[in-house]
Amino acid sequence: MIPNMLEYYNSTKKYDVDIIYSGALWADGIEGLGVALRRHMEFEHMTLTASQSVFSVFIEQMNNMLMYSAEKVDVDEHRGVPKGAFILASKDKVYIAQSGNVMKTENAELVRSRIDHLNSMDKQELRKYYKEQLRSENLNPESKGAGIGLIEIAKRASAPIEYEFIPYGEGLTFFTMCVKIG
Repeated sequence: MIPNMLEYYNSTKKYDVDIIYSGALWADGIEGLGVALRRHMEFEHMTLTASQSVFSVFIEQMNNMLMYSAEKVDVDEHRGVPKGAFILASKDKVYIAQSGNVMKTENAELVRSRIDHLNSMDKQELRKYYKEQLRSENLNPESKGAGIGLIEIAKRASAPIEYEFIPYGEGLTFFTMCVKIG
């Protein structure tokens, strides 16, 4: 069972769970989930702006889990495939995209400070910061990407990014991020 992710949806009934995935993550699998998500958004007749935002957040959350998940599983001939979870829930044209994965505890404070920094900015400041980060060199040795994924998520969010770090074991933490769109 994924810590705390389903409790919110089951206890409050504020949102209807539309899509849920928990398990191994690899490029082809994410592509398949993306196709399913697009079909769901078409079926729900989401506006173009909402569907672009939801899909962008989904891609960034998946990429973060793919690159930074400390929990690995073996799938067929593939060894050490990252593991994570994603939930999309909705109610009255408001969407919640939540992801969760195990990460190294030593990285939790950096992630916390980045999200807190982004949550302190308005949309105009986020756009400016995004452009600055695109032009700058990523000096974070732990980063495996361009360092703009969380900024993209914050730009698309309609409320501050919510997150939680839950102790998971020796040197590991379960990280869950909840993004409201709409």
